[in-house]
Amino acid sequence: MQPISKYNVAIIGGGLAGLTLAIQCAKAGFVTALYEKESYPFHRVCGEYISLESKDFLESIGVNISELQLPIINTLHITDGYGNLYHFKLPLGGFGISRFMLDELLYQQAQQAGVHIFTETKVQNVVFNNQQFAISTNKQQHKATIAVGSFGKRSNIDIKLKRPFINQKEGRLQNYVGIKYHIKYSHPADTIALHNFKNGYCGISKIEGDKYCLCYLTTAQNLKANKGSIKQMEANILHQNPKLKSILTSAEFLYEEPLAISQISFSQKATVENHMLMVGDAAGLITPLCGNGMSMAMHGSKLAFTQIKAYLQNDISRKEMEVNFTKQWKAHFAKRLLIGRFVQRLFGGNYSTYLFLKTIHKSKWLSSKLIKATHGVPF
Repeated sequence: MQPISKYNVAIIGGGLAGLTLAIQCAKAGFVTALYEKESYPFHRVCGEYISLESKDFLESIGVNISELQLPIINTLHITDGYGNLYHFKLPLGGFGISRFMLDELLYQQAQQAGVHIFTETKVQNVVFNNQQFAISTNKQQHKATIAVGSFGKRSNIDIKLKRPFINQKEGRLQNYVGIKYHIKYSHPADTIALHNFKNGYCGISKIEGDKYCLCYLTTAQNLKANKGSIKQMEANILHQNPKLKSILTSAEFLYEEPLAISQISFSQKATVENHMLMVGDAAGLITPLCGNGMSMAMHGSKLAFTQIKAYLQNDISRKEMEVNFTKQWKAHFAKRLLIGRFVQRLFGGNYSTYLFLKTIHKSKWLSSKLIKATHGVPF
């Protein structure tokens, strides 16, 4: 597909939010560009459990979850840093699928919908002037009526836009590292487990085939204290949780080396920057323990599409589009993110983790409230 001089919508970043937004825009008849610095398919560092709130939405844009024979997950196991096990039911639940598989399925749908997809393309700058955007990449320049940011962590575009969180001092919500493996291991297919350890927690859940996703989050300080060695950190810190030690020493690892990302920030981020709408991680939806950042990213794309469509059909002004999107985003996600950040502060394998888990395990009402508050509803 040949590039054109101007697009209705330009989307920077081809993760779940970017791909699902591109599909919606193209199916509505808008000329849409999507820029992704990698080439599909590829692995991403993230937990690969997706809340069932997103199932109907995915099927509406062409990904038939029901036909993929994916594991349906309805039970949650959590261990504190001492290895004590707490179990909970997940009323809504979720399903397991690798990002390698899901992103590829969405990429195929985007191609079929007519999205102009530019892979191996890094956006270097986005400038708004005279009611349009100039998009500069390492390969070409395009113009667009609407630009949407759907990039991950500390993007060069974040720096260009001088977003406030970039210059924040390191604190509780800054400078995490994420590590992910695919493994073969004996673990119930209907159960997702979260295992706490000092300054971190690790999730394990089944994905497609006979594989499991093992993904953990911890502080950069933990890694630094172990001379930058992931294996040494796992032996010295993660192994202190007996369940994690059992998994890490007996599982069959399917990667030669783990996937790793650093400088992860969970700071709050604006939903509009210099007239660009932000979705997914670019809007701060990466925050863990909110019921599932992947479902929230896709939901955010639907909220953005509703406003983009109204603007491109001349039903609302650009300012109204931006204000409406921000209001809708806050209405759906602000409370969920707040609860996620609160729970995250109580995770990390210390004594407060033990007290928190013991308390909510004794109170079915409280645990049910927390799980429902973080899992969302179908959209």
